[in-house]
Amino acid sequence: MSTSRESMSIALEAVVDVPDGVQVSMHGRVLEVKGPKGRVSKDLSKIPVNISIDGSNVRISPLMVRGKPRRKDKAIMNTMRSIVKNMIEGVLHGYTYKLKIVHAHFPISVKIKGKQVLIENFIGERSPRVAEIVGDCKVSIEGDDIIVKGTSIEDVAQTAANIENATRIKEKDARVFLDGIYIYAKEKGM
Repeated sequence: MSTSRESMSIALEAVVDVPDGVQVSMHGRVLEVKGPKGRVSKDLSKIPVNISIDGSNVRISPLMVRGKPRRKDKAIMNTMRSIVKNMIEGVLHGYTYKLKIVHAHFPISVKIKGKQVLIENFIGERSPRVAEIVGDCKVSIEGDDIIVKGTSIEDVAQTAANIENATRIKEKDARVFLDGIYIYAKEKGM
């Protein structure tokens, strides 16, 4: 009994359950998830996966070049499953990142102007540092805290990282110069 390697094929598939109140749709290679908190969309044109929506399930399977799945195919499929779960969680509950403004001598002034966060008087600098707000994130300032909220975890996390990186001090000892804005909490819920 001889079988060729090309004729053997193993099905590899991940299934994500869609809860009530959430709608999932595909428009070409763009996956869109709508829920009570808003909507999130993701372009899948560069991700080698097949996504099919049937009822209350999203089925994800890798685009395999050969009949037998590789480790990389399974990794891409599981990554895509996590992305879809995060999109569903985001439209149901949302995501919140909290950042703390820390200064020792020069008081840092933070303002929101359009889609930018302006950080003024950082270690006595005359020109403000600028951090971009990504996507549909809502940024608010409450005392010494900056609150970043949104439905897309990618946008919320990138906005918080942009704010944190804008106050990174280079060429000085980080143990001594502790001024900056730092992420201290990552939460589900808005």
